[in-house]
Amino acid sequence: MSKSLLEMLPGIVAEGKRRASQYLEQLEGRNRVTLQTRELVIPSKSVTEEDLFRHLRRDEADGDQPNQLIYGDNLLAMAALLAGDDERPSMRNQVDLIYIDPPFDSKADYRTKITLPGTTIDQKPTVLEQFAYSDTWSDGTASYLAMMVPRLVLMRELMAESGSIFVHIDYHVGHYVKLLLDETFGRDQFRNEIVWKRRTGAASSNNAFGVQTDSIFWYSKTDGFRFTPQYRRDVSREEIEAKFNLVEPDGRRYLSDNLGNPADRPNLKYVYKGHQPPKNGWAVSEAVMAQMDAEGRLIFPKKEGGRIRRKTYLDDWKGYPVQNLWDDVSPVQSQANERLDYATQKPERLLARIIESCAPEGGLVADFFVGSGTTAAVAEKLGRRWVATDLGKPSIMVTRKRLIDQDAQPFVYEAIGDYQVEQAKSVLGRKFRVGQLAQVVLRLFGAVPLPPEISQGGALGRIPDEKALVIATSPNALVTGSTLRRAQQARLSVMGGFDKVYVLGWNFADSIGHDIDALNDDHLEVRVIPPDLLDRISKNSSVDKLADDVRFSTLQYLSASVVSRIPSGADETLTVNLNNYVLLSPDSINLDEKNRELLLDVMNREPLALLEYWAIDPDYDGQVFRSVWQDYRGNTDNDGDELRVITKAEVTVPIKPAARRVCVRAVDVFGFESEVIIESVEVNS
Repeated sequence: MSKSLLEMLPGIVAEGKRRASQYLEQLEGRNRVTLQTRELVIPSKSVTEEDLFRHLRRDEADGDQPNQLIYGDNLLAMAALLAGDDERPSMRNQVDLIYIDPPFDSKADYRTKITLPGTTIDQKPTVLEQFAYSDTWSDGTASYLAMMVPRLVLMRELMAESGSIFVHIDYHVGHYVKLLLDETFGRDQFRNEIVWKRRTGAASSNNAFGVQTDSIFWYSKTDGFRFTPQYRRDVSREEIEAKFNLVEPDGRRYLSDNLGNPADRPNLKYVYKGHQPPKNGWAVSEAVMAQMDAEGRLIFPKKEGGRIRRKTYLDDWKGYPVQNLWDDVSPVQSQANERLDYATQKPERLLARIIESCAPEGGLVADFFVGSGTTAAVAEKLGRRWVATDLGKPSIMVTRKRLIDQDAQPFVYEAIGDYQVEQAKSVLGRKFRVGQLAQVVLRLFGAVPLPPEISQGGALGRIPDEKALVIATSPNALVTGSTLRRAQQARLSVMGGFDKVYVLGWNFADSIGHDIDALNDDHLEVRVIPPDLLDRISKNSSVDKLADDVRFSTLQYLSASVVSRIPSGADETLTVNLNNYVLLSPDSINLDEKNRELLLDVMNREPLALLEYWAIDPDYDGQVFRSVWQDYRGNTDNDGDELRVITKAEVTVPIKPAARRVCVRAVDVFGFESEVIIESVEVNS
């Protein structure tokens, strides 16, 4: 008989803590997880060159770091934030507020609907992104809870001593998650269960009441937590006039308010102008009482034995204190300006209340399931710093566009360094061998591994029918132009030579498309190892069974050109054209046959319509991409077309007499990135 979930829970917690301990032990070691900066996004048109470099410097004493948007598994992202690096200190004990809205284990099948000119494509999430979208778990709720435990442990390590965490959850797993929170933070640190009325109507059935609410569990790290009471003034004019029913001669409304203390305060039991104190004492000190008297804010009793009361003026009234039932924050309506058509989007007012209650101005707010980016967007508006992560590429794209659209301060877009290495350690064990993984990759590609004395640690294979050499690169290697040139040499020298060579890569240099184009070699082909391959391996006992489903796609390729550089005083206008975009093979995208045909039609008819976002760095240094100009689908400031990016950009920058190295980066609607570098662009005379 299988164990119940309650019986399994102690083991789930113990294993989760053990896994978290492994990451914590590695924080000081050589194998610590790191972050790689992919882009410095500069949405604000008012940012000066001095500001730009200030945001890049990471060693300032005042800790003024750029905000961070991180793509990847949040467990690895948190490990990297805890570890820090040579340029950025650890965030341990630094985060003032964490809000997370993790998937609810609702068994919903979230799909990504991508609207393109003339059609809509229905894309299923990849295995890698099912964690973020489909809530489908191999062992149901037990797997869900096992996912949560190590993440909660690392979140606690990140929190400041005065910090708080708000966990937004629904009825499917809410009370199981509360047990995990009790275990991680301590029952004594539980502050509230906030009940949010997320819908005004819900269909009831014959055997259940309709569900209208979510729960938000609030825990602090210590008893020294920070909290600022919040108030609500969503009351009618009639209620205001009934409550503030007294009027001064000058028309100022007020109410007669109690001056008694709700708790017994012996030190506040004094006689004032002959009037005895209430049973528990006054609500204010004698000095404050005298000041209120001098200001005419006291109401003295007309009858003997009456109590002194105070005037509370309408214009001084903060409102009713917010309690734990939040029925005054509406969900995102269909016509709301903030609506992004994101399935689990939360309203900005909800996050504003949470952030203002527990994060100080200038404090650090984190969200490790960022979704549509509401936490980052609201933190930005409220003057808080933020770090946000997500495993889903659509989520990262939505968040980046949202922040650009609200003219956010510059922020960095980052990814996990050696992401596949960390995955491989998780799937194959902490002491995995690169050669062992390469053998699996070769077999899935249909290649026969070469003998050990030839195969360079197991990385080489051959396809006899094609007389083709296959090179499976390491997950901790970057495929560059040099990698491709070595592959060309291997094709000619290994075992007497081959007609063709395939290079299978996990990670690629940003300029790889440019490098392939420059080599112009018909005997060389570069393929992408599926990013979710390790997840698939972990869920399949047989490589042979997996082989039929794995597709190694070709690389996407972007083509762009600099049309002109026109000087004008101290500035110049740089004109950049997008010329073409070649999408990687549709076989690598999780589409059914009907949607694959729709995609092929758009690819052939209008390939640039597949671009979701593109950006320009007019002086690329080869290390940090500084996007001083961006356009994205849905941005109607540049044109009125919500389904296409513009294909011609005019960027005004400070004049530079010398040649420029211009870099153009793009992200397509599926989240695949590509770039082109345009060298030695001279100014027009």
